[in-house]
Amino acid sequence: MKLYAAPPSPRAFKVRMVIDHLGLDAELMPVDIANGATRTPEFAALNPNRRMPVLDDDGFVLWESNAIMQYLAAKKPASGLWPTEPRRQADVSRWQSWELAHWDPACGTLIFERFIKKLLGLGEPDAQEIERSEQRFHACAAVLDGWLRDRQWLAGDGLTLADVSVGAWLSCSELGRLPVDGYREIARWQRALAALPAWQSAYVNPLAA
Repeated sequence: MKLYAAPPSPRAFKVRMVIDHLGLDAELMPVDIANGATRTPEFAALNPNRRMPVLDDDGFVLWESNAIMQYLAAKKPASGLWPTEPRRQADVSRWQSWELAHWDPACGTLIFERFIKKLLGLGEPDAQEIERSEQRFHACAAVLDGWLRDRQWLAGDGLTLADVSVGAWLSCSELGRLPVDGYREIARWQRALAALPAWQSAYVNPLAA
C-alpha cells in the first residue's frame, strides 16, 4: 500500500494513526502541498479533487480520509476500530459525519487562518473569519465535552475511528490556537489519545516538517 499524504495535516495524521495502530504496511508518499504537488496531472489522476490523503492499495485508489480509515480498519475487524455490529458502526459513523460537517470546518479554518496562510504566503489572518470560526468551535466543543462526560471514548467502551477522526484535529491545537481551555472532558480525552503509541508514532510536528 502507498499513502499519499502531507504528514502534519490532521487529515493525513488520522489515517497514519490508523495504519500504525493496526500495524499495517504502508509506504508514505509525501505530498508537498506548498509547492503545488496536488495540482499536477499525476496527482489529479489519483484524486480529481486534488486533495490528500489518497490510498493506493495494489491499484485500488481511495480518497476521502474517513473512507480510507474505514477501509483500513475493515482489514482487521478484531481491532474494534470499525465495529461490524450495525448500531455500533452507526455510532462511529455518526461521529465521523459530525467531524466532517462541523468539527473540521471549525478547527480547520482556525488552523488555516492562524498558521497555513503564513506558511503559504497567502496574506494576513481574516479577523472576521476567525471570530466566526471560534463561535463554531465553541458550539462544537460544548457538544463534544458534554458527550464525553462519564465516557472514556466517543463510541462504546474502546477506541474507535470516531476518536481518531475527531481527535486528530487536536494535534494542531497550538498552531491554530484552538480555544480548548475550560473544556475539561475534552482535555482528559485528548491526554488519553496522545498517550497511545499510534498517536505518538504518527505525529509530525508541523513546525519541524
